[in-house]
Amino acid sequence: MARLPRLGSSLGSLPASLPLAPRDEAGRSRWRRAHQPWQQWYRTARWQRLRMEILTRDLCTCQRCGRVEGDTSQLVCDHVEPHRGDREKFWAGPFQTLCKPCHDREKQREEAAGWGVVESSERPRF
Repeated sequence: MARLPRLGSSLGSLPASLPLAPRDEAGRSRWRRAHQPWQQWYRTARWQRLRMEILTRDLCTCQRCGRVEGDTSQLVCDHVEPHRGDREKFWAGPFQTLCKPCHDREKQREEAAGWGVVESSERPRF
């Protein structure tokens, strides 16, 4: 029986190594500003006004765990539906107030896993 000819590697054209993500927070912030221009929208006066409207509407209460937080720097005005850089979705909402632990752990984990958006009628309101 004849041997089949050996095919060359299709990986030969790839770079030897891929660039690593920055390990420090300052490096990650620089990367996000350069590669995700919508990050700048969070630094506008328009966003700060909208954020305060949502925090006030929700009485500075996390809509997931019910924690009431007087320090607004520990609260996040969260997009219920991820905007993924879409300007219209970014400004239109819907929005909810989350404490930083709920936003930075639970919500980010759900979005990374690709979980669907929970309907507002199914989400507990405190």
